[in-house]
Amino acid sequence: MEDYAAKMLLKTDAALREYVTGHVQYREAAVLAALDELRRRGQPAPEEAALRPSLEAGAAAQRTLDEAAEAAQIRPRPTETPDAVEADENAPALYSPVTIVLFSIPFTLLAGGVLLGLNLWRLGRKRALLGLVAFIGAYLLAGVLALSWALPRFGLSPWYGPLFNLPAILAYVLWFWPRYVGQPVYRNRSWLPPLLVCFALAYGAQRFNSYVLKQQPKEVQQEFERMMPKQ
Repeated sequence: MEDYAAKMLLKTDAALREYVTGHVQYREAAVLAALDELRRRGQPAPEEAALRPSLEAGAAAQRTLDEAAEAAQIRPRPTETPDAVEADENAPALYSPVTIVLFSIPFTLLAGGVLLGLNLWRLGRKRALLGLVAFIGAYLLAGVLALSWALPRFGLSPWYGPLFNLPAILAYVLWFWPRYVGQPVYRNRSWLPPLLVCFALAYGAQRFNSYVLKQQPKEVQQEFERMMPKQ
């Protein structure tokens, strides 16, 4: 049986808090050890009183199962992370990093950011979700400033879109995912509903742009048509 108390001694305060805020992902004994270590460091978790009864009941039930398995000489199922959720049916349903990347390329970084944000919301990582929203807002502001600088000097270019999306996509899969999601076991969430939503939004935006253009003077419409690429 794993010594969670010794394991928590080596964790940082932030890592211990991750065990508490994401308690549904870990074994009850691991979360209890994290709560005990936070209390020992003089930083008790505010939600300890609400979580501890159910965690202790779950840990007791798990100990009973482990002892019965040892008595019957049944080898426990192997897992890469002993304190992570083992059963597939109990694992959280998340959008995979591949899905996030594939949505970010044609539908811009906002689509991938929304999928990543839904993952964080499902895992209860509200602080990480706020950080993601702040990152996207700051990134869009920086993009607008960069575009206002580049347009007078270099004009329009088809490379602006991919170059603008790439750093954000890398941040999603190389920073936010391993730091705030990091799920070794999860169920792939269906990508069809968000795909339909993206198509509906793209169609609505196209119709809205057409409506707004028709309300403009003919000179503006003719100038816009000249700027559009020839089919």
